[in-house]
Amino acid sequence: MQGSGTTTSVWMGTVAGPTPGGSADLSSVRPEVIVVGAGIAGVTTAYLLQRSGKRVLLLDDGLPGDGETGRTTAHLSNAIDDRYTEMERLHSESGARMAADSHTAAIDTIERIVEQEGIDCDFARLDGYLMLAPGCDPADLDKELDAAHRAGLTDVARVAHPPITHPGPCLRFPRQGRFHALKYLAGLTQAFLKRGGQLATGAHVSSVGQEGDRAHVHVGPGHKTIEADAVVVATNSPISDRFAIHSKQAPYRTYAIAARVPKGSVPDALYWDTLDIYHYVRLQPEADRDLLIVGGEDHKTGEARDMDERWAALETWTREHFPMAGAVEYRWSGQVMEPFDGLAFIGRDPAYGGRVFVATGDSGMGMTHGTIAGLILCELIHGSDSHWAALYDPARKMTNKLGTYLRENLDVAKQFLDHVRPSEVEGEDRIEPGQGAVLKMGGRPVAVYRDDAGALHRRSAVCPHLKCVVHWNPGEKTWDCPCHGSRFTVDGKVLNGPAAAPLAPVDEAPATR
Repeated sequence: MQGSGTTTSVWMGTVAGPTPGGSADLSSVRPEVIVVGAGIAGVTTAYLLQRSGKRVLLLDDGLPGDGETGRTTAHLSNAIDDRYTEMERLHSESGARMAADSHTAAIDTIERIVEQEGIDCDFARLDGYLMLAPGCDPADLDKELDAAHRAGLTDVARVAHPPITHPGPCLRFPRQGRFHALKYLAGLTQAFLKRGGQLATGAHVSSVGQEGDRAHVHVGPGHKTIEADAVVVATNSPISDRFAIHSKQAPYRTYAIAARVPKGSVPDALYWDTLDIYHYVRLQPEADRDLLIVGGEDHKTGEARDMDERWAALETWTREHFPMAGAVEYRWSGQVMEPFDGLAFIGRDPAYGGRVFVATGDSGMGMTHGTIAGLILCELIHGSDSHWAALYDPARKMTNKLGTYLRENLDVAKQFLDHVRPSEVEGEDRIEPGQGAVLKMGGRPVAVYRDDAGALHRRSAVCPHLKCVVHWNPGEKTWDCPCHGSRFTVDGKVLNGPAAAPLAPVDEAPATR
């Protein structure tokens, strides 16, 4: 991804195996397509384009998988997070069917690539169980079953209970999947390079543009210009525009923990419950034990600081449902871009004239949405029609979710009040080591962090994207923008877009109220 994040204790880390292929010489590249962002969407798109005959340059300012792909729990599912009843309401019965077809095709595509490229990534087909949570209406499960059948998933069945201890009925979705996302990404990157693709790591893209029938990117502090027939922006949250897409999706943080369980004590399957902020569970098999991965406890980015309580709530829920779980060995959080109508934005960026493409809006299904992005964009860039292109079109209107659209954008507008709010603490001396706070300095909001040695790090608290004020994230020790999800290190470096520039430095003067 364009940018990477610090983690509390993340189970996957960075791309497995050796760094793939080194870094391309940008002074001599002549690509037909430039792909920005080496996460699941970017690498899949680059691989499929290179395999189809295009000359592709893949750019990332970190290593492949350094961004949100390295934080996924790696469910491969056609059981839509927002449910098929909602897909029908928002996108019609035919739209829900296309959503099912495309996510099913994504799992099939991953399986085929794993086999063809010989990628050892723990891929397996397994069942998924949508479990009725306590207090939820059983009729909702029946409605979802009917909608799934209308969407073409006729093998989904209602069963009395899942293969774990759970009091209620559930829906069984057969032929779902799971894999180790970074092992897959490493293998896919190697396959891209073996087919002649070029990869440049440590290549920060500062801007994207189009002039006539040519697209271009500016790279590095020298703003080197690289041209191509097309540019694909696959940076989780697009860095290519300011309003066109960002007004139609919102950033959320989601939390995960992993605990060891005895080998074979938990049936290998995917599990989800029907709570509004739902829990999601899977296993990662290991040689002598299994790793139980549990996620949930989501909130809008920048609008909570109780990260420890959220991880604790996940652990409590885990022990209620999986009493065999041992001590929690890993915990982390990730960022999910939630489109207001539940489906990703994949296609031509509406802010440009047709040569800049975008993939964003993973909606908690980043592994399949990212693979769908590769399938759709490969066809569009070759000038072919994609059966699913209209469903995922970034220019689509939000008429069916107008209330959500207005409410979420009003929430963004309210964030600008942070510019006139007082300091969060009385002075810098009140900031504990390893913590941060926004203080006022000369009437300006300043992000102040005190490191473990006691040294202070000051940066402007104003996000370069659209000038919202960042908030301190004590769980990840980052500065997070509550408007559109940009994230920064304590020294101001960009971790996540849409911001493409760091937090500005400020004078080393004491902050006051």
